[in-house]
Amino acid sequence: MTSALIEARGLVKHYGDFVAVDDISFDIREGECFGVLGPNGAGKTTTIRMITATSPVTTGELRVAGLDVKEAPRQVKAVLGVVPQDDNLDPDLLVRQNLEVYARYFGLSRDEVRQRIDEALELFQLDDRATSNVDDLSGGMQRRLTIARALVNNPQVLILDEPTTGLDPQARHLVWQQLRLLKSRGVTMLLTTHYMEEATHLCDRLVIMHRGKILVEGRPYDLVAELVGPQVLELRLPPWERDALLAEFPQGDGVTVEQVEDLTYVFGGGTASAMAAERVGDPHRAHLRPGNMEDVFLLLTGRGLLD
Repeated sequence: MTSALIEARGLVKHYGDFVAVDDISFDIREGECFGVLGPNGAGKTTTIRMITATSPVTTGELRVAGLDVKEAPRQVKAVLGVVPQDDNLDPDLLVRQNLEVYARYFGLSRDEVRQRIDEALELFQLDDRATSNVDDLSGGMQRRLTIARALVNNPQVLILDEPTTGLDPQARHLVWQQLRLLKSRGVTMLLTTHYMEEATHLCDRLVIMHRGKILVEGRPYDLVAELVGPQVLELRLPPWERDALLAEFPQGDGVTVEQVEDLTYVFGGGTASAMAAERVGDPHRAHLRPGNMEDVFLLLTGRGLLD
């Protein structure tokens, strides 16, 4: 078992009477990618703001690399690399200059700065754009530059707050590839994302938050197996046909049925789901597919929009 680089115990954050984070506990181990998932307003970004010592903890214990964030906020910030939700690059500076200015906050020597910037630009395939204006970069390139900037201080933990939001599929997969490479090199990462596929690809473990609380914690594939099962049956049938088909499923045998508008989801149906899909014979009306993290997420947090 590797040591924990981030330890949270009974973490609470109040904004007046509003409880944004409500008594959560978790560990992030050295060398792993740990995911924090949840709908908007779940408390993900508030949790990150406490970890990065940019918002004070109301109650509870929070340690980063052995440092108490309440007692040593400056030292905590020095061991973190942070990729915010929105790119906050300086458009008045060239690509390389953005990294050089950021590096000055950490008291690095010129030789260290030069080497680390070269490595970061090469890693994210931006070395040929080092003298470009930031505004001349595509959205995907700007996002990769923001991640590269977070690596300049050689952080112990890389904080990634929705790192691929707004990227096209090609750019997103390139970022995933580079993040997997960083993880293979032993970089510890904390990831928040709304992309369930991203969480499945990158996270060793994750938690799902809702209304400030942690609902579940585990490895992505374990959570899918435990809460959803290997296969999900999706039915697009008129009510009379759907009800007749569902009546043939065994009752009280771990089968869960969820109705969302005109679409019916059947979880845990096993052989009965396979037989039902075969009987209908039309994948547009009865589709049997593998369970996934999005199923887990929606089962736990609901399918309605939250303000």
